[in-house]
Amino acid sequence: MEEAGFKILSVVMPVYNEKDNIEECLERLNSVLTGLGSSFEVICVDDGSTDGTNEILSVLAKKYPYMRVLQFKKNFGQTAALSAGFDHAKGDLIVTLDSDLQNKPEDIPALIKAMGAGYDVVCGWRRKRRDKLITRRIPSRIANSIISFVTGIKLHDYGCTLRAYRAELVKQVKLYGEMHRFIPALLGWNGAVIAEVEVDHAARTRGRSKYGILRTFKVILDLVTVKLLTSYSTKPIYMFGGPGLILLFFGFISFLIVAYRAILLHRLSATPLIFIMVVLFISGIQMVLTGLLAEINIRTFYEAQNKKIYIMKNKIHP
Repeated sequence: MEEAGFKILSVVMPVYNEKDNIEECLERLNSVLTGLGSSFEVICVDDGSTDGTNEILSVLAKKYPYMRVLQFKKNFGQTAALSAGFDHAKGDLIVTLDSDLQNKPEDIPALIKAMGAGYDVVCGWRRKRRDKLITRRIPSRIANSIISFVTGIKLHDYGCTLRAYRAELVKQVKLYGEMHRFIPALLGWNGAVIAEVEVDHAARTRGRSKYGILRTFKVILDLVTVKLLTSYSTKPIYMFGGPGLILLFFGFISFLIVAYRAILLHRLSATPLIFIMVVLFISGIQMVLTGLLAEINIRTFYEAQNKKIYIMKNKIHP
């Protein structure tokens, strides 16, 4: 790994109700990491598991001296789990990995090798996914296409957790909602060089998937947030004020037509145009005011927001 320009590897692994998979996952991960011949750590973030996973992690933390466990008080979601892992990682290279064994730990060396070519982010691409076609693969393809189009960062697989990041870059990213999948887009917007590596994908054989088709709608809503933060992060008034001025312009045109009818043609009867004029003026003023409020809020977000999106229950340092 030192040949790739990194001294310490941190593997961040969100874990939620994976009692049937976590032990095998860590055994395979141990074989991969010990074969790298360099310093490493594994940070398992227990995202409020209720099936006994936390007890298994406590036992495994004694078995593997390089392993740390962060336990949440409740389930905060994968984004919060990754954020906690990034905050506590000591390595200059961070690899993220799911604990359900659908992503294979054996693919980590390929990501590290790609990072050695000078990339800032290397994303896994599950080209041959082993998930259900209707509920997982089709919605994923649609979401990937939409995200690539909106963000301008072209990736085949935004949903793959298996990724490698330069720590100094990813630690600067503030995550909310389901925004962990947009990390490459956020980093790419800041100039990061991104690559994709094909990785294997296994069908889930134990445990239950935590993802469903409804997650696609959450992704779309978070995508709106990402677009605002990337394209209008320092100028939200343009996003809201521009359409507001257009509405005010058409409202003014409507006013001129109404005034022409009333003054020159002496047609004082009520017409739908009067209603349209009022709606356009009110909507335009609301849009401009929304832009001003967004300016104030976005500045507060950047200058004063330092609140964590998770609550720590315990840290285990064997």
